[in-house]
Amino acid sequence: MTFPRLTGILLHPISLPSRGGIGDLGPAAYEFLDFLAEARQGLWQLLPLNPPANGNSPYSSTSAFAGSPLLISLERLAEKGWLDPSAVAKLCEKVGPIDYEQVNRCKAPILQKAANNFLSHSNGEARARFDSFCYENSWWLEDYVLFETLRQRHGGNWSCWPTPLAHHERSAIESASEELQDELLPRRVLQFFFWEQWHSLRHYCAQKSIRVVGDIAIFVDYDSADVWAHRDLFRLKESDLQPEVVSGVPPDYFSATGQRWGNPLYEWNAIRANGYRWWIQRLRWATQTCDFIRLDHFRGFAQFWEIPADEPTAIKGRWVDGPGDELFDKMKQELEGLPFFAEDLGMITPDVLALRDRHHIPGMAVLQFAFGDPGAHAYLPHRLPANRVIYTGTHDNNTCIGWWDHLDEKERNAVLALIGPCKDGPNWGLIRLAQSSPANFSVAPLQDILGLGSEARLNTPSTHTGNYHWRYQPGALKPEFARKLAELAEVTDRLPEKFPAPPQQQFFA
Repeated sequence: MTFPRLTGILLHPISLPSRGGIGDLGPAAYEFLDFLAEARQGLWQLLPLNPPANGNSPYSSTSAFAGSPLLISLERLAEKGWLDPSAVAKLCEKVGPIDYEQVNRCKAPILQKAANNFLSHSNGEARARFDSFCYENSWWLEDYVLFETLRQRHGGNWSCWPTPLAHHERSAIESASEELQDELLPRRVLQFFFWEQWHSLRHYCAQKSIRVVGDIAIFVDYDSADVWAHRDLFRLKESDLQPEVVSGVPPDYFSATGQRWGNPLYEWNAIRANGYRWWIQRLRWATQTCDFIRLDHFRGFAQFWEIPADEPTAIKGRWVDGPGDELFDKMKQELEGLPFFAEDLGMITPDVLALRDRHHIPGMAVLQFAFGDPGAHAYLPHRLPANRVIYTGTHDNNTCIGWWDHLDEKERNAVLALIGPCKDGPNWGLIRLAQSSPANFSVAPLQDILGLGSEARLNTPSTHTGNYHWRYQPGALKPEFARKLAELAEVTDRLPEKFPAPPQQQFFA
């Protein structure tokens, strides 16, 4: 698929300065989109929107399809009458790092109250839209709401639940669904709230000529509704339902023991025999949710690192062939185009690049990786074809200023040789360098636009604390930044163009 020539900003909704301790899909999101429009930015890139499973990472989720309830805007619920405005007025207005325990403790009861109010007082078209949402999305929604309810009731890992439930036996599922109906209903409402608010926000994006770039993690979490409800699609042991093998990457320059991510690996033979149905559903859902999709860990579609589940590190893994061309050929048959680009960073072999190029899927280039040695120069703008997405840095990188502050003299001189002395900072030198490249998409994290240091870093890979906490402060989106970005978009021929908006809907959430 040929991408238009656009520029944009990477910002996950959690980092918005919303009330209540975490960013959400409310007023601050619309203000951010107004800033993007003023800055003539045609892209808003975000991370996965799914509910976190372990830790706070959006790449570890209890569902590949559900939206995170923490992102629901309470202000929007109050506007629609599902909450008393006084409940929102009590929320903390101070914007600081996200304290997830505090957010869950404060926001979850308010969301539950809004859901109960909806169930008690909604009627007419609002209730009809909810019923329609539940019917159209039952293929993932019912397993998800039951999974979350059973998870809360039984605790622990789903494999330790009563055997009929752990094995997802039909009679046990039907019985539990009937018995727990009063607990399932509010969870359905929360998903309705989330997706109504998201599609309302996305429609606003289209009105502003902003395309949304989503993100899909290749693997799913073991503690998820997807693995529980589709055990046959994963490499699990029949004896105790635990993973037989898990995901990761082999030892490299950065880690002598590699990375053991721990996600269960797919049983690709079973998925193939089923016509790749689950993957088609997942990617169709993604394309209905966003305009373009980043495929995380793309190399796993060509070959993935298989680690025995009882191994504590990734050392004793092995490369195993993934689905390759067959999956992407099937997607071409089932989907209207492939609006995907590949996260093809790290240890990439020729077969991975060949798979990417055969299906005309753009790859990525990150400027922070481009100056270390001559081999890294492949990421420099003048070496790139148009079929690329170039970043100053990603959510896994330090900010440009934080990165610059830690460079040795040799690498810093290499940067200066290309961007020259920048009175407005090396971050702006790198932004200009990226946008002037041939790459069709040029993206910078908001932290680089704001010129923030390491204190604003969102995530440090292979660490388990301190990640996904950063939020920007109210007033940070200054008009001079918008003017500067707009002028740059114009001179680099990256101005957004109008495109067909999603179907107009009446939004009740």
